Amino acid sequence: MRYLSVLAFLLVSHSLIAQEKLPALAQHSVVLFQGDSITDGGRARSGQDFNHTMGQDYAYILSARIGAEHPEWAVTFVNRGISGNRVLDLAARWQADTLDLKPTLLSILVGVNDALATGERAESVEQFTDTYDQLLADTIKELPGVQIVLGEPFLLPVGKHKEPYAVEFAELRKRQAVVAQLAEKYHLPLIHYQEIFDRACRKAPAEYWLWDGVHPSYAGHALMAEEWARIVRKSLPKP
Repeated sequence: MRYLSVLAFLLVSHSLIAQEKLPALAQHSVVLFQGDSITDGGRARSGQDFNHTMGQDYAYILSARIGAEHPEWAVTFVNRGISGNRVLDLAARWQADTLDLKPTLLSILVGVNDALATGERAESVEQFTDTYDQLLADTIKELPGVQIVLGEPFLLPVGKHKEPYAVEFAELRKRQAVVAQLAEKYHLPLIHYQEIFDRACRKAPAEYWLWDGVHPSYAGHALMAEEWARIVRKSLPKP
């Protein structure tokens, strides 16, 4: 019975992503995943290492599934997440790692490092807001017609984040609010990752989904991929 349940889950998960028509995509589209370590996923930096070019995360799951289901689209998937990055770090490399790549669809997930940073790396909510806002404005101006999806940063009370969770989450909520405001300002789809992980914690402990409170397990990345596909299918216009 256990094996049947697992098989049923895999079939349903496969179906949800396989049915994803991703209306923003057409032939030879470029899908770019941008962010911090959650997106980085241990990806290879060498362009020749095709076994690891997308990392081991939600971006890899989405790229693998969509690429397999729609080879006729000849979509190029690119991962430019870098571990430890804050929005200020994204800004420093935005031209080379985003604008120059001319994505058709750009997926951004950043904010947890901004909320948790201390000392010289700490930044104000105002800095986070202004920098993120400028990145979006510059991208829309330079790449007319680009589709952008924003991901909400998230955190769960696991490991070293368990005791200070109330304080840390209060800071994170400020960044979550900023991302929501920017999504509304620019009429962009917003993926509520915090909500899906909070809901998932009713089924299994927090550490099952985010092994250290920040980084997803394979199950957590699968949840992210499913939600990403659902929001993109529902929200983005046809090309």
